[in-house]
Amino acid sequence: MSSAKKEAPAGAEERMLDSTSAMVEPAAPLARLRGEPVLEMPHDLYIPPDALRIFLETFEGPLDLLLYLIRRQNFEVLDIPMAEMTRQYMDYIALMRANQLELAAEYLLMAALLIEIKSRMLLPTPSENVSSEADPRAELVRRLLEYEQMKLAARSLDALPCAGRDYLLVVIEIERSTAQRLPVVTAIDLRNAWSFAMTRAQQNRRHKISRETLSVREQMTRILRRLKHGEFVDFVDLYRSEKGAAEIVVCFLAVLELAREALLEVNQRESFSTIYLKLVEVQIAHGGR
Repeated sequence: MSSAKKEAPAGAEERMLDSTSAMVEPAAPLARLRGEPVLEMPHDLYIPPDALRIFLETFEGPLDLLLYLIRRQNFEVLDIPMAEMTRQYMDYIALMRANQLELAAEYLLMAALLIEIKSRMLLPTPSENVSSEADPRAELVRRLLEYEQMKLAARSLDALPCAGRDYLLVVIEIERSTAQRLPVVTAIDLRNAWSFAMTRAQQNRRHKISRETLSVREQMTRILRRLKHGEFVDFVDLYRSEKGAAEIVVCFLAVLELAREALLEVNQRESFSTIYLKLVEVQIAHGGR
């Protein structure tokens, strides 16, 4: 009986261990590869020295970083403690360099400006020049306040609904049903349209222009028949003005040709006066023989 009593506690202890192990939560996986948990570190795994990346706050520039440090410490912008601010700024620059992050030249320039302002504030100032000398932080404060205003304005604009980001433009094309609507025409409209059509027809009437063939020789013969022996005839009486300028030119050329052949005598008292023509008697007598 004593041996049975000794074995009973041993069985109870095993049951207690089983229940305790069942209550222990499984260990969290080190990683997940393609959805499967990885519980043990592989022995042949190589981790390069720069594999660890520390994600810092991202800033749009040195002014953004300064404004972040000021607001985080609840400093007053108009009364910046330059020593503490310079220390925190330089610590952040050192942290960026330690994590092999590229630094823009603007950050280094701001660091130099902070050190300069801090040095100027540490210099002793004569009592008589305290009121006249400007605060070295004035220009930096002005830039910080201006940047903060622009940042708040940009944040307000970004909060506005933006097409393509917050909502999508819906364009519904509706097929237009076109129905031909005939105008209401009265008898007066028909009469006016007919009058307008007739007026345009008269304006667009075609004229056929026939070219009259004029011969200088024929005009010379007509002039000789027109002239009488011993009488002067006005040049204007030799052509018909209704025939146009072509008739005048041909008649004048015929007169010149007759004068060149010594068949006419041309007389004119002065320039631009009346031209008189007369047959030459010698030529007529010679022609009679």
